[in-house]
Amino acid sequence: MRTMIGRPVFEPLTGCPGFLVVIITSLDATEKVAYIICYIKRSNQRAIIMANRLYTVEPPYSQEVDTLLSRYPKPNGYLLKLFRVFANSTRFLRKGVLDLLDRDSPLAMRHRELVILRTCANNDCEYEWGVHVAGFAEHVQFTEEQIKATRLGAPDDACWNSEESTLLLAVDELCNSACLRAETRDRFQSLFTVEQQLEIFALCGNYHTVSFVANMAEIEGEPFGVRFPSALDKGD
Repeated sequence: MRTMIGRPVFEPLTGCPGFLVVIITSLDATEKVAYIICYIKRSNQRAIIMANRLYTVEPPYSQEVDTLLSRYPKPNGYLLKLFRVFANSTRFLRKGVLDLLDRDSPLAMRHRELVILRTCANNDCEYEWGVHVAGFAEHVQFTEEQIKATRLGAPDDACWNSEESTLLLAVDELCNSACLRAETRDRFQSLFTVEQQLEIFALCGNYHTVSFVANMAEIEGEPFGVRFPSALDKGD
């Protein structure tokens, strides 16, 4: 008996990559049998991968999922695709993310949205960035230039006031290193109360989680969502 490991191949039905392993014991049909066994193993692995991928859960929902989803906002009766991805886990529906969009926030809504947009932009999460631009940008009076700058601009761009520049810089540093440089920290703490600071940290963490979920699930943008601006639009 001898074993030969051949070149990389792709299973013809699933396209799953691997190596063809042939165990030869004779010149009869054994080689064919070994070939089939090898492909069965790779096909099973592919099935496991597909079963464990995040997807947008479609109705009808189980009673438990339906009850949990009823607690999520539905603007004009529409349930966001993101929330239907959360529905892959009832535990995640209960505990996965915090509701930080309430009226009791210590942050001004404009500051809240600036943190959310910058965090999503830093995580290349076009889906959630586009949902918040569509839902809140006009309400908090972001200009077109400012919307583009949340994705393409620097914290010290002329379109931001001093407080907003400091907030953007803090978000960038938190996203990059989970901390603030001493100079940034001093500026940040001179402008925001301890309650506001903690709210900003929670928002950054929350929308990292949202970005991870949306990106890993490869959620297509909502019909009303806004696309990321192109770098070619930066000077418009």
